[in-house]
Amino acid sequence: MPPHERAASRTAVLVCQGRAAAHGRLAPGRFADPVAEDLLHEDEREVVEQVRAETPPTGWPARTAYEAVRACAEIVAARTVAIDDAIRTHPHQQLVILGAGLDTRAWRLGELADVDVTEVDHPASQRDKRDRVGARLSVARTLRFAAVDLEVDDLGEALDAAGHDVEVPTAWLWEGVVPYLSREEVVRTLQALAARSARGSTLVVNYQTPSLRARLGRRLVGLLARLGRQEPVTAGEPWHTLLTPARMARLLVDAGFGVNSDEDLLAVAGRLGLDIRSRTSLQNGRVAVASRH
Repeated sequence: MPPHERAASRTAVLVCQGRAAAHGRLAPGRFADPVAEDLLHEDEREVVEQVRAETPPTGWPARTAYEAVRACAEIVAARTVAIDDAIRTHPHQQLVILGAGLDTRAWRLGELADVDVTEVDHPASQRDKRDRVGARLSVARTLRFAAVDLEVDDLGEALDAAGHDVEVPTAWLWEGVVPYLSREEVVRTLQALAARSARGSTLVVNYQTPSLRARLGRRLVGLLARLGRQEPVTAGEPWHTLLTPARMARLLVDAGFGVNSDEDLLAVAGRLGLDIRSRTSLQNGRVAVASRH
């Protein structure tokens, strides 16, 4: 299927299921996402309720789905707290969420009440998101959508059309996207962001470090799904770009951003007191915060 004709992201659904499963269970008082479950279809909520009740289903396919959501909950709880804290620490009048998927911040973060939020995503995923959101009101000052296929569309033109102001400092959020892009797409996107970033703008980027164990784990998940005669959640969404912290820092500096912090999610999970099982995935996931000087 050509990129511009692809279906809505299935990974975005898994991440939303993970947040819904973590809500009220993991890091209470620090993590909360009361909106996530409302964005899920009825059949997508079933496994969420199983994870929340800690009642693993019988049967290999169902158990595989259960374990995927359970592990995802642990990861996204830490990742969400790290990113939300960065947004609160670096307040701006504009927030642009790249590859927004089923992100819920525009509906749950009270700190966005005076912020213009723009969600950027592939047209298919954005259509799916808007259908799921329906008439739910955003808590942001304004909420705009920019449908962009980075392989064929110009990001700058799309942001202009959405009302992004290049003269005003922007908070850019790039979560859960970098691994799925080619190295060239990562560099091109960073250059596009830098060109639209007024001095003082902040980029919060989540990325993955190279890990043979993580790659093998993704392959195993795919194999188990196929053995259960299911399509893997990762089907059509392979990883292409994994970066060391040093390499990510170089890409950011080359684009004109200075790195303020860069931390792995295992450290975040430790501070939150999470009962950690997915140590490898947490250790390989990182959140970097950089500023445009």
